[in-house]
Amino acid sequence: MKSILRRIINKLGRLTSESIFRDVISAQSVNSQVVQVLLMQHYKDMVRLNIRPLPTFDEVGFRCYSQLEEDGILLYIFSLIGVTNKIIVEICAEDGTECNATNLILNHGWQGFMFDGDKQKVQRGQQFFMNKKDTCICPPKFNHAWITAENVNEIIQNAGIKGDIDLLSIDIDGMDYWIWKAIECINPRVVVCETNNVIAADKAITVPYDPNFILKKDEYHGASLAAMTKLSAQKGYRLVGTHRYGFNAFYIRNDIDEDLLPPVQVADCLLHPFTIRMKESWPKIKELDWVEV
Repeated sequence: MKSILRRIINKLGRLTSESIFRDVISAQSVNSQVVQVLLMQHYKDMVRLNIRPLPTFDEVGFRCYSQLEEDGILLYIFSLIGVTNKIIVEICAEDGTECNATNLILNHGWQGFMFDGDKQKVQRGQQFFMNKKDTCICPPKFNHAWITAENVNEIIQNAGIKGDIDLLSIDIDGMDYWIWKAIECINPRVVVCETNNVIAADKAITVPYDPNFILKKDEYHGASLAAMTKLSAQKGYRLVGTHRYGFNAFYIRNDIDEDLLPPVQVADCLLHPFTIRMKESWPKIKELDWVEV
C-alpha cells in the first residue's frame, strides 16, 4: 500500500511540477532573472519532495546566451547539485555574447574567467560586460590568450584562479581533448565540452595534438563523444548527457550526486535525426589523421 501511495504522490507531484514549469515559461521570457530564479526553486523543490522521475535534459533546455539549450541545462544541473563558489572558467568564449558562461554571470552572479585567442573578440567582450548593469561594477575577467596544452595551467593560474571551481567550459573547435587532458590547476565540479558528432559512438578518436591548429575543414576538428567520455572517466567524471544534437556534452565529478544525475551511455546521446545525418560526412574525413585514445 505504501508503494502505491508513493507512486500516486510522485505522479501528482510530477504533474503539478510540469504545470508550474509551463506556467512560468509562458509568463515571460526565460531571459528574465525572476523566471530563472523561479525555475531553480522549482527544480530544488522536486528534489526536496522526492518527485520522480526528474526532468530530462530535453525538457529543461533553453538558450539565453548559449549556442543552443546549454543555459537551461546548466541551470537545471546546478539547481540539483547546488553551487560552491560560483566560479566558471570558459576557454574560447569568443566575445561573450554566445557562450556558456554569460547567463550564469549576468543572471546569477557568477564569477567569470574567460579566455579567447582573438584579441578583437576579447575587447568586444570586455565592452559587452561593461555595458551590462549586472556586471558594469565588477565584470568578469576576459583575457586574450592562445591556449595550448603547454600553457593552459599557467594562463589559468595567472588569471587568479586555481583549485575547486563549479564549472569549466571548453569549446575550441580543435584541441578540446588535449586541453582538458592537460588541465590540472583547477578541479571543476561540472565540465562542458564540445565534441565532434560526425564520429560514431564506438570510435574514441581525436585530431592529433597541434598547438597551432586552426579549423580549415568543418568536420575535421575536436574529439568524438566516446573519446571525451573516456578521458572524463580517467579524470574522475561521468557523462550525464548532452544537448539534443549530441555534440555539447556535460560531465559531473564522480563524488557528486550520482543518484540525481546518473551516467548515460554515449550511444544514447547520438540518436537525434540531425546527428544521424551528420554521420553521412564521416566518409569524407575518415582517411584524415586521427588519434585513437
